[in-house]
Order: sequence, then structure tokens, then C-alpha cells
Amino acid sequence: MKSIKFLFLFFIVSTCNNETRSVELETSETKQLELKYAKGFSVKYFETYKELTILKPWPKSEKNYSYAIPSENADVDFKSRVFDATIDHKINKIVVTSTTHIPALELLGVEQTLVGFPGTDYISSEKTRRRIDGGHVRELGKNEGLNTEVLLELNPDVVIGFGVDGVNKTFETLKKAGIPVIYNGDWVESSALAKAEWIKFFGVLFNKEKEADSIFNAIERDYLVAKDIAKQAKNQPTVLSGAMHKDVWYLPNGSSPEAQFLKDANVSYLWSETTGNGSLALSFEVVLDKAKDADLWLSPSYYGSFDQLEKTNSLYTNFKAFKERNIYSFSNTTGATGGVLYYELGTARPDLVLKDLIKICHPELLEDYTPYFFKRLN
Repeated sequence: MKSIKFLFLFFIVSTCNNETRSVELETSETKQLELKYAKGFSVKYFETYKELTILKPWPKSEKNYSYAIPSENADVDFKSRVFDATIDHKINKIVVTSTTHIPALELLGVEQTLVGFPGTDYISSEKTRRRIDGGHVRELGKNEGLNTEVLLELNPDVVIGFGVDGVNKTFETLKKAGIPVIYNGDWVESSALAKAEWIKFFGVLFNKEKEADSIFNAIERDYLVAKDIAKQAKNQPTVLSGAMHKDVWYLPNGSSPEAQFLKDANVSYLWSETTGNGSLALSFEVVLDKAKDADLWLSPSYYGSFDQLEKTNSLYTNFKAFKERNIYSFSNTTGATGGVLYYELGTARPDLVLKDLIKICHPELLEDYTPYFFKRLN
């Protein structure tokens, strides 16, 4: 925790005589939430409230979003001119819009507050699926066009959204109706541990900072232990990733979180030296030339079997990994309604992802471990 001096000035509009008067809130010090990896948000603590700031809700965002969370029984009126919204001290009803948010709610033991989600079939968690089947979580349609009528009927204390540019008509409607919307930027983070640390974001909202810190520390510790185990490997298998979409092969660039997983698993990712934002987009010929003899092929897009790969494009059969049946994917590990578990839990549990990769690439190092997400193609 860091301490700094702070003087905060804001305005309260008097409802009695319609006059504006300034009120000073002075505190001797503030504390800041300690974050080890995440860069997309920050939290400051004052005597009567917390200030949550979203620093990077999407890749090219130019605006920070600031939210006030008053302390319990705090007699303070926060105006929109100071903060983008004020969040209730106690959240009884929440709507989240990404499956990556579900594990944080469950890990913190607040999943019962979830009342709505867009595309409930994508949720894999058995615990939350039971709540969906019991009618406790409403279907909200698609994230690009949320059902505003149902959302307003639910009247949640806060909606956790995500966006690529900040343009969302539904969110603007909710804000005008007095329902706070917070953009979650975990997906923008540049490392797996930074993404996982966003459990502290939910910890702040639910006043469970200590629990969130403890949970993250355990995940981080497990990840770093696995990384050290991988260093004991006597060889580094060469790895290919991705697959073609139309005529373009998309695969992770060398500075991406996906490539970081492979580096920490102590393998030779064939495009580890590349950098940049987003995926690499290459021609089939370029990929074949470099990866024809790769030992392993990981995450071949959404393909779940060798037959699917071959029927889609017979050129895939030219790779050594195809011929030797050394292709692994997480797309076959799904929930009861078809949601891919990796897209839900993978962000929150990078330690499991890393151990999966180590088991596949160096099976002798984790003899008793069964991969959680990744399976060999059928």
C-alpha cells in the first residue's frame, strides 16, 4: 500500500434553494490498491469512499473512467461532474457481459448476485449453470445488442461491460436511467498474470479486497512454481499455433500473452521473435515453410478433429504435427450447453493453462497431472 497526501474538492447542489456550494473533503492520507501486474485500473482509498479508475478499457482508449464507491453509511453526495458514476457500497444485483467475469464472482463467493448475462449458453460453470436453470439469471441477448427492456426491469446495481471503442447505445441508455456501467479491460492486459489480477477489480466492488488478494497470490504462486518446473526440461519442442481463416493464417505474435505462456512452458515457439498488437496474419506458404516440421501444433482455431482439418483444407496434412497426431486444442472442453471452458476460466486461472502446456510439451515433468483445458484432437 502506498500513502500520499490528498485534498479533494467537489460540488454539491443544494436541493433547497437551488444554490451551488463547494464542500471540501480533506483526509490526512489515502491508500492505493497494490497491483503487481495489471495496468488497466487503479484504486485509491479515502476516509469516506474508494475511487476506482479504469485506465485502459480498450486498446486505443483516450479517456480514463472514474467511479466513486462510498463507504458504508457515508453521508456524501457525489456528483457526475466529478465521477462517471457512483457505485453502491453493497452490490446485491450485478450484470456481467463476458464469460471471463464469471470465475471472479464464483471465486469470491458472490455468484448469487448475478442476475443477467448475454448469451447464457456460453457459460460453462456448473455452479452458475444451476442458477441459470433455476431462473435466477436472465438471458440478455447478444452483447452487441443487449435487451434494454430486460436490463431496466432487472435494475442491477452495476453492469460490467466491455467494448472495443466505447460506442454502445444500450450502455448509454442504462447510464441515463441511473444504472452505472463499468468497462472491464482485463482482455487488454499484456500478460496472463495481469489479466488474472483483475479479480482484485471485483474484490473492490464487493468489498472483498483481502479475499481477492489471497486468491490471486495463490494463483500467481502456482503459476510461478509451474514455470520453474518447466525450466527443468531437457529439450524444447518446436511449436506451431493457429490456423487459416479463408486465405490467411492467424497466430499469436511473440509479445502476446499466448506466446508468453509458451515461453514460460519452455518450448520453442517458431514466431517468438515477432512483436506488435493483435495476431500475426500470414500466408499458408510462409507458415508451411517455417513450421512444416514443428513437433507440436497447438490451438488450431475452432477445429476439434483431424477430419475437420483435412476436410476444410487438405494442405493441413503436410505438417509433421498432423501426420504424427500431435495437435492439441481447448475447443473440445465444453460445458453442458456448449460453452468453451477455456474462454471462461482460462483468464482467471493461467496457472492451469501453463500446467496444461507443460504436460503436453514435457509430459515427464508433470506425471500425475491431467490437462484441464487442452486435449489431443480426435
